[in-house]
Amino acid sequence: MSLPKRLIEVDLPIKRISAHARREKSIRHGHISTLHIWWARRPLAACRAVICAALWPDPADEHCPQSFRNEAARLIKEFAQKATSKKGFAETCDPATFAKWVGLSKPGCELDPTDPSHLNVLRFALLDFIADFANWDNSRVPEYLKTSRSLTQVAHETLGGEPGTRPLVVDTFAGGGAIPFEALRVGALPFASDLNPLPVILNKIILEFLPRLGDKLIKQVEQSGKYIRNILERRLNLLYATNAGNQKPFAYLWARVVNCEGPGCTFKYPLLKSFWLKNKGTNFIAIELIPNPNKDGFITEIIQNPNRNAVGRGTSHLGSATCPACGYTMPVERVRAQLSQRNGGTKDAQLIAVCETHSNSVGKFYRSPNEHDFRAFSIVNEMYEKILSKDIDGISLIPNEKLNHLRGFFNVILYGMKDWGSLFSPRQSLLMVELILLIRNEFVNIYKIDHDLAIATVTVLALAAGKVAQYNSSCCRWKSKGETLVDMFGRQALPMVWDFAEAYPFGRTTGDFGIYIENSCDILRHSYFGSVAGTVHQSSATRHPLPDNSYDAFITDPPYYDAIPYADLSDFFYVWLRRILARIYPDLFSEELSPKVDECVVLSHRGAMYLYKDSTYFEHMMTLAMSEGCRITHREGIGIVVFANKSTSGWEAMLSGLVDGGWIITGSWPIDTEMGSRLRAHNSAVLSSSVHIICRPREHIEKSSKTDNSGRWRDILNELPKRLHEWMPRLADEGIVGADAIFACLGPALEIFSRYSSVEKASGEKVTLKEYLEEVWAAVSREALNMIFEGADASGFEEDSRLTAMWLWTLRTSGNGNHIEEGDDPDDFEDHAPAKSLPGYSLEFDAARKIAQGLGAHLENLSHLVEIKGDTATLLSPAARTRYLFGKEEIETPKKKLRKQPKQTSLFDFEKGLKEIEEESKGWGGKLAGKAGSTVLDKLHQSMILFAAGRGEAMKHLLVENGVGRIPLFWRLAQALSALYPAGTEEKRWVDGVLARKKGLGF
Repeated sequence: MSLPKRLIEVDLPIKRISAHARREKSIRHGHISTLHIWWARRPLAACRAVICAALWPDPADEHCPQSFRNEAARLIKEFAQKATSKKGFAETCDPATFAKWVGLSKPGCELDPTDPSHLNVLRFALLDFIADFANWDNSRVPEYLKTSRSLTQVAHETLGGEPGTRPLVVDTFAGGGAIPFEALRVGALPFASDLNPLPVILNKIILEFLPRLGDKLIKQVEQSGKYIRNILERRLNLLYATNAGNQKPFAYLWARVVNCEGPGCTFKYPLLKSFWLKNKGTNFIAIELIPNPNKDGFITEIIQNPNRNAVGRGTSHLGSATCPACGYTMPVERVRAQLSQRNGGTKDAQLIAVCETHSNSVGKFYRSPNEHDFRAFSIVNEMYEKILSKDIDGISLIPNEKLNHLRGFFNVILYGMKDWGSLFSPRQSLLMVELILLIRNEFVNIYKIDHDLAIATVTVLALAAGKVAQYNSSCCRWKSKGETLVDMFGRQALPMVWDFAEAYPFGRTTGDFGIYIENSCDILRHSYFGSVAGTVHQSSATRHPLPDNSYDAFITDPPYYDAIPYADLSDFFYVWLRRILARIYPDLFSEELSPKVDECVVLSHRGAMYLYKDSTYFEHMMTLAMSEGCRITHREGIGIVVFANKSTSGWEAMLSGLVDGGWIITGSWPIDTEMGSRLRAHNSAVLSSSVHIICRPREHIEKSSKTDNSGRWRDILNELPKRLHEWMPRLADEGIVGADAIFACLGPALEIFSRYSSVEKASGEKVTLKEYLEEVWAAVSREALNMIFEGADASGFEEDSRLTAMWLWTLRTSGNGNHIEEGDDPDDFEDHAPAKSLPGYSLEFDAARKIAQGLGAHLENLSHLVEIKGDTATLLSPAARTRYLFGKEEIETPKKKLRKQPKQTSLFDFEKGLKEIEEESKGWGGKLAGKAGSTVLDKLHQSMILFAAGRGEAMKHLLVENGVGRIPLFWRLAQALSALYPAGTEEKRWVDGVLARKKGLGF
């Protein structure tokens, strides 16, 4: 049987899907991502579009069943007639597509599926439908739901599925559940599995409980949640100092304290990253530390509209601590030592200020701690001591399970916070303990009436309790720009937080269990669309319980190599969930912490306990997982694997796993799922797209093909550049550039290589995937360079020009907007915008090496342009090259100059640097005494620096008298770099300034 291609193997409207995926990042109300945190979730828009395009055949393919064409044409025609007559449809539809729908809906307008000339029209109508269905606003519209499900059913049956059955979709790395949830929406029957208990119960709620119980579940969650919240407030509100009248607490601002070790100083002082409480808008507010009368500590005073220059940066900076009394600075090692002796200093932290809201006033107000606060703390400490030794079902009430030390992720361990309970202050611990006891009791009450409803309801309540913990730990921060509490997972890590914010849990806002219950019910309502239930199972993707050849599609989003320690992060929630749900799900919560032995991630460089989890381990585990995916997929089925990682080693391991796991890669589509403006994307090759790799089981392709399955190396190398030449302009048209485009080329490139079970050279030697990927990088680099210097012979530029252009192109991003991701620190995002002038542009060293090789450049010969430190290679900016470009080479080697000369980042620095060089060179009186740079890039960088420093005469001398301006390649390179430097940077302004002088100088 010859397989018809699926739509995703032919085309995909990635620009429109990407726009919907980006927009979805800012949608919170009703979105399943807000039910509970999970890391690196895929946007529902992308999943919905990809699943439809993977399940539906291409009607224009010669092997597409005619029955599908007939039904697809009828369904699309009906959709156009119903949708275009619906009020508001035009507002949620792409304008060009809306015009097409109107045309199709008109009487007499035929879409004849038996006419070959109509088949492409039908294909694009289906793709238009997919692109519009990706819109969040259309995700619950009945016309879209009915049409998508009908198309899915028709496709399944005409491709050989049993009549009346649904296509089966399996996701073995289910995570946050976006893929199986969208499979359920479009009419498939999903099987979701994961090794980690947290995503298992997340998926159970969305895929099993909600479809089965519907409104009954929502009503019970609402009722039970409200009851628990009211009891919680009655029991615990006395622990929070509240003033009579219209004042209500919003947040309590705390700081860990240390004892000064300066000579003769006895002060104990709080560790504050900043003295600001409000640092945006009007009416700025700050803290002032006042020595108390006993001279052993400080009290705080709230200062309204202080002199901004008089407010310091805080007592803590980069881990060190400076005493406000004597000025002595303790190094980070001593701060760690002191806090380690007190389990992180959470329990004896100092209350710095209380943020309040007033019912008859707008805004937030601040006060210093008072006697009501201290009286409440006394009660808290008494209650806390009583529960320290208590347990439930043999599990301590306060979590004593140990944290793993993951360098760079869990830095709190360095400060003595070695168990999960140490992350919570006594009052926060009491809140969580009382909450879990109330939820457990509610389970008993509901269970007497309805077993299934009790399990489903308490599972939802437990996740809401997890949200309370997320916003009520000593790792939460106060954001002075915005006056908000930032939850502990502003980054995908547990960094040390010196001054932390505690939410008032009964304020109907952040940290309030009642709010999270209301949000959960909204999500459940929005996610209930009347479908059958899916199946959720806990299992490792490397050892799956499903039988052979049982599923129609294998669609999954595996872990991203070394990017996220999923299991270790989830332990923060696991320890609380275990105390609530262990009796309900004994298999899921039988261990102290979540399972990690088989987790498929690279963490060998993060901690001693994970030394075995290196790149070889990841590749092995990924091969097993992909092999299992291939085993359980029908031979006529399809696979989609989503991956996004900036490291070449991560990609090589992932792709090796796919190919060795028995898949043939038939294509790839990058969908813009991230934000290029997020903190970690600044100035480095972080992907803004997730690449969706399309594959088919090799076994069926081999059996249906009558060709020899051994490939010839020479033929593949000849075909590769042709394929990339066709593919990269398409990516550029869709707005896919830079690193996104490079990795998006891996699909078409591997389509050539993976169709063969082996590839051999003329000598008989077998070619490895790693060797082939080196060729792919080289071919991509050459093709990209030809696009950058369109109309010019790129080979005419020296290697430094070629490398600079390609390097900057690689760092371009297709993302846009101004969003904060789950992995970013929101404070850092706002406070540290991209610098206008940059010291350099960073790439992973291996990626830089492969780019350079592809361009015929050698990094070892370019030390004056590229700085290599560890695994990172940095392309130095013109500013950082000032001394190399203008200093005397015989005085110092370029390497020494780069070390001695600070990187130039302002006009003042340029003036200072150039004056120093003038003095060393005995002056050049406005004209270069030495020669112009040896390469075109050097000459351009010299011109840019002179423009930046306001040395107009020197720049004229360089361009006119030294003849640089008469070099055609000089201006071509300037034009190219003008397009490549990031908008808003000084480098962009400088090169544009040079270009603006061209005509005035007679060129």
